[in-house]
Amino acid sequence: MQKFYVCPHCRGHLKVGDHIIFATSNKDKQKGLLLLSPQIGNYSSIKHPSFKYKDGDKIDFFCPLCQKGLSSSFDDNLIHVIMIDKDSKEYDIYFSRIAGERSTYQVSGDTVMVAGEHSSRYTYFKMSDKFKKYLQ
Repeated sequence: MQKFYVCPHCRGHLKVGDHIIFATSNKDKQKGLLLLSPQIGNYSSIKHPSFKYKDGDKIDFFCPLCQKGLSSSFDDNLIHVIMIDKDSKEYDIYFSRIAGERSTYQVSGDTVMVAGEHSSRYTYFKMSDKFKKYLQ
């Protein structure tokens, strides 16, 4: 099924071929491109061998087109992009920016699809809307 991934700021397309492309920087402010799988729950990635980070490091993610940061507005440890399916339905996609942490959330209205062994670390998606409004 064809899916597109776009930047929430400029709406530029992030998926090229079989990967979503991000501009990133590590804790030492070294910059690099990071290619991630578009499959929810697939945590494979491709990067240049000279771009270094280790599990537990926070990676900064930016749109490679507009250069705006992609951190979520309610949790700095989550990255936010938009997925558009073949029927033009949009989903908010959130995933952890912590290297080695496997947490992904596909959100549409009140429906949340969760993937990853560390997904229980982010309880925002388990809150009722009554409380979520105070975090945004």
